[in-house]
Amino acid sequence: PKGKMAFAGKYEFEGDENYDAFVQKIGLSGDKVEMGRNCKIVTEVVQNGNDFTWTQHFPGGRTTTNTFTVGKEADMETMGGKKFKATVKIEDGKLVADFPNYRHTAEISGGKLVEISTSSGVVYKRTSKKIA
Repeated sequence: PKGKMAFAGKYEFEGDENYDAFVQKIGLSGDKVEMGRNCKIVTEVVQNGNDFTWTQHFPGGRTTTNTFTVGKEADMETMGGKKFKATVKIEDGKLVADFPNYRHTAEISGGKLVEISTSSGVVYKRTSKKIA
């Protein structure tokens, strides 16, 4: 892997693309769709080598945490709250995880956290700025 991936930090939602098309594609329920739209999610990443704790703080106090080690199967939770097992890999300096109905990548680009989820050709991109 080129360079050391420095994911650790706190990132606040800045913008996204294709949200509606993507959440329809993965079958999110209407209330979750509304809740997630332009939602000021704060993503907190704790990284210790290949061990990650990836927490999303939603307005109103709800949090989702995925803890994983690169290359090892881990219990994960989707955007919609479904639980499943996945193995996170590193490809071209990005973290890559295959969820049941979409592929998710995360990378640090220009000091921002850029996450891309792809489902049946629909690409959802979320950008978050570093706040800590």
